[in-house]
Amino acid sequence: MAVIWGLDLKEMQWGKFKNSYMWSNMYHQRRTRFIVYQLAMIFCVVSESLGTAALSDYVDQQDFVTRNSPGATVHNNNFVGIASYNIFVGIYVATIFGSAFFFDLFWPERMESKPVKLAWRICSILACMFTLSAALAYTVILATKSAYVTGTDAANAQRLLAEYGGSPMKYRDNGRAIASVVFLWPGMVATFASTALLWHSLKHIDAHGPKSTHARGEKPDGVDGSRDAPSNPTSV
Repeated sequence: MAVIWGLDLKEMQWGKFKNSYMWSNMYHQRRTRFIVYQLAMIFCVVSESLGTAALSDYVDQQDFVTRNSPGATVHNNNFVGIASYNIFVGIYVATIFGSAFFFDLFWPERMESKPVKLAWRICSILACMFTLSAALAYTVILATKSAYVTGTDAANAQRLLAEYGGSPMKYRDNGRAIASVVFLWPGMVATFASTALLWHSLKHIDAHGPKSTHARGEKPDGVDGSRDAPSNPTSV
């Protein structure tokens, strides 16, 4: 089987998704990390998905008004901007902690160089910064901002908006946008927790290796047992 960046691809086995292996306590804080990593990914991706739906409606609203009243413009780019940023944040968090999840699942005893460990730390800190900034900006925009129409009189603007339907001008009245923010905040908390666990895991590996305290003196039984472990540590 091919070896890419020091990772033996033969270690990518469906058997490693079994409860006996995935949730074993052979590796330090493995179960805790897997749960928190997945919470960060799920909350942020759900927030991203809800925000994308609201974003699509506001973009369609812009197109509808402009098409039916040349010269008229719906100004909702503040929401479009923050929702677009939130899409990036959701993808970033899922990429970083999704990678951490699968690397720990398939190659729990891999040997990583100092630059790789530094990259994990930097990327996780960036995830915290991105989610915090997105949550704060998203909340402020939804709570205080509204879309508005220029290039036509108020009566025509109201008629066009009524014909389009949906996408309320006050962002705080948009249910999907509110739900997106509601999911983003716990996603941010889970991202901070994931970062703390990742840093602690790297510190533990440097000091004691990847295995838990009680397992370091035990011998693994193989890939198919509850004490599964790769036979040959891989390096990155």
